[in-house]
Amino acid sequence: MPVLAQEATPPASADKVDQLIKLLDDPQIRALLNKQTAAPVTEPATDMSAAEFSAWGNRIREHLREVGQAIPQVSSEFMRAGGTIAADINGHGPLGVFLLFMTLVLIGLGAEWLFHRIGSRSRLHAALAQTDGTSENPLHNAGRHLFALLAPLVAFSLASLGLFMAMTWPPLLDAIMLPLLLGVIACRFVIRIARVLLVGPRSVKESDPAQGLVPTDRASGVFWYKRIFRFACILFAGWALAGVMTALNIAPAVRGVVVYALGLGLLLVAIETVWNRPAAIARPHGRGAMEWVLTFYLCLLWVLWVAGVIIILWLGIYALILPGLLKATTAMAKNAFAGNPDIPGSGNPVIEVLVERGARALIITLAVLWLGFIVSKRASMFTGEAMTDRLIQGALAGAIILLVADILWQIVKAVINRSLDRARVSVAEDSAHAARNGRLLTLLPLLRTALAVIITLIAVLMVLSGLGVQIGPLIAGAGIFGVAIGFGSQTLVKDVISGVFYMMDDAFRVGEYIQSGSYKGTVESFSIRSVRLRHHRGPVFTVPFGTLGAVQNMSRDWVIDKFTISVGYDTDINKVRKMVKGVGAALLEDEEYGSMILETLKMKGVEQFGDYGINLSFAMMTKPGYQTTIRRKAYMMIREAFTKNGVVFASPTVQVASNDPSSAAAAAATVKAAMDQKKLAEGGEGGEGV
Repeated sequence: MPVLAQEATPPASADKVDQLIKLLDDPQIRALLNKQTAAPVTEPATDMSAAEFSAWGNRIREHLREVGQAIPQVSSEFMRAGGTIAADINGHGPLGVFLLFMTLVLIGLGAEWLFHRIGSRSRLHAALAQTDGTSENPLHNAGRHLFALLAPLVAFSLASLGLFMAMTWPPLLDAIMLPLLLGVIACRFVIRIARVLLVGPRSVKESDPAQGLVPTDRASGVFWYKRIFRFACILFAGWALAGVMTALNIAPAVRGVVVYALGLGLLLVAIETVWNRPAAIARPHGRGAMEWVLTFYLCLLWVLWVAGVIIILWLGIYALILPGLLKATTAMAKNAFAGNPDIPGSGNPVIEVLVERGARALIITLAVLWLGFIVSKRASMFTGEAMTDRLIQGALAGAIILLVADILWQIVKAVINRSLDRARVSVAEDSAHAARNGRLLTLLPLLRTALAVIITLIAVLMVLSGLGVQIGPLIAGAGIFGVAIGFGSQTLVKDVISGVFYMMDDAFRVGEYIQSGSYKGTVESFSIRSVRLRHHRGPVFTVPFGTLGAVQNMSRDWVIDKFTISVGYDTDINKVRKMVKGVGAALLEDEEYGSMILETLKMKGVEQFGDYGINLSFAMMTKPGYQTTIRRKAYMMIREAFTKNGVVFASPTVQVASNDPSSAAAAAATVKAAMDQKKLAEGGEGGEGV
C-alpha cells in the first residue's frame, strides 16, 4: 500500500516538493531562517567586537593567499583565454583581435588628421589655433585651447568607436573591444587636458611659448605633464586590460595579479616623481627626509591595495592628492580672474568666490560620492546594513552641508572685506561720505564675526543631525546655559546690550576721539562687550560698554575753538580787529592749514576788562582734531602782526606814589629790577621749552 500510494502521488505535488527544496537551498532564505531561529543576543549588532576585527584580518590573509596561489596560474589562464577567443570569434585568435583594434585606432587617427586638414583652411580654426599666450585673458585662451584640442578627439571617437558600434560583431569581440577603445579615448582626453592646464595646447617642447592655465613656470609645467602622461597611460591600460579579462572570464585572483603588477608601474612613476619633482631639487639641502616619507607612504598605499583594504586605500589617496588638487584649482581660478577685466564677473567677489569655491566643492563632492560608493560595496567591517547606510548618507549629507556653508561664508567674507577695503582707501570728499565710511569700518567687522559664528553653529548642528545625533538636547542645553549666563552675568548682558544701542545710535566710530568720564582717546576697535581707546599720550583703555555712560564725541562734523588775548588799555581795538582779519585771510590761503578751516579766525570783541589790560575774544571753526594745530599757527601769526604794528600785550604793572622824590625813585628802581629779573626768568623757561 505505501508503494502504491507513493506511485499514485500526483505530478503537481512532486513539483511543489522540488520548489520547496530549491527555496531551502537559497542562501537568502537560509539566512532568514537562521536569523529567526537564532537566540537573541545581548549586544547590539552594530558593535565592532574583537571577533569581527579578527574576521576582517582573516579575510585579508585569505585574499593575499588567493593572490599568491594565482601567480602560477597566470600563463594557463591567458592560454585558456586565447583558446576562448579563437573558439568564439570565428577562428580568429588574439592576433586578429589586436589587428582589428589597431585598425580602428588608425581609422580614428585618420579622421582626426582629416579634421585638422579641413579645419586648417577655415578662418575659425586659425583663430582658435592662435595660442601664443598674448590673448586678452587666460580664460579665453583656455576656451580656444579646449575646443582646438577636444574637437579632434571627438572626431577620433566618432570614427573609431562609432564605426565599431555601428557594425554587428560577435558578443565576445564586442565585450573585448569596447574597454580597449574607451581606455584609449579616456587616456588621450586626460593627456590633452593636462597639456592645456600645464604647458599649453600645442606642444610640450621647451621652445613653445604657450603657457598653461595653472600658474607654474615652464620647466615645472613640462615636468608634471610628462608624469601625468606616463601615469595615465599605465592607469588606463590596466583599466582596459581588466575589462578584457573580465569579458574572457579569467579568474578574479588572476585578474588581481595582473592589475597589481601594472600597479607596480604606477608606484614606480609616483616614486620617481617624488624624488625628481622641482620642489625637491630646488630645496637648499637637496632631497631628504620628506622624499623618504612620501616613498614609504606610496609603498604603503600599494600594499593596502594588494591586501584588499580598499576603503583605507582611498582615504590615503585622498589625503595625498586632494590638498594639491584643491590648491591647483584655487590658483587656476585666481589666475583666470586676476587682472582680466574682460572676463564676465571679474572684480565681482561673489562671482569669483562661486567659481573658485564651486570648483573645489565639485571636486570634493565627486570624491565623497566615490568613497560612498566604495563603502557601500565593501562595508564588510559593519554587521548591520542600516548602520552602513546611515553612516554613508550622513557622511554625504555632512560633506554637502559643509561645502555649502564654506561657499556661503566665503561669499559673505569676500563682500565684507571688499566693502572694508573700499572704505579704507576711498577719499572722503564730504562729511556724509566720511561718516558712512567710518560707520562701515565700525560695524562690518562685528557683522563678519557674528555671521561666522552663526554659519559655523548651524552647519555643525546640521551635520550632527545628519549623522544621527539628537541635537534637540544640545539646543535645549544651550538655551539653559544662555539663561544661566543671563541671570549670573548681568554685567556682561548689560555690556552687550549697551554696545548694540551705541552702534544703533552711531555714538562713535573707529578712528574718532571720544571722552566718557575719566576715559578719553581715539577709538581703535570694538569687541562684543567693550571698546578700545588709545589715549593721545599712548595708554590704551579697554572700557566695557556698560560703564561708558554719556559719550562726548570730539570728532564729528566741526569744532569751534575759542581763546583770549590781553592787550594794553591804550590799544586801538579796531586796529587789532583789522590785523586779526588779515591773519584769518592768510590762514585760509595757507596750503597746509587752509583745507582744515571751515570758518577762519575772527575777533569777537572785548571779553572783559582785566587788572592789567583788555581781554579780547577770538574764535574759528575747523575740522575735528585740527583745532590745536591751527591755533598754534594763529598765535605765531598774531604775535608777528602785533610786533609789526606796535601793539603791546598786557603785562602786570605797579604804580608807586610818594611825596619824597628820592623814595619814589628808589621804589621805581626796585620795581624795574624785579620786572627785569622776571623777564629773564621767563626767557630762561622759554628757552628750555624750545
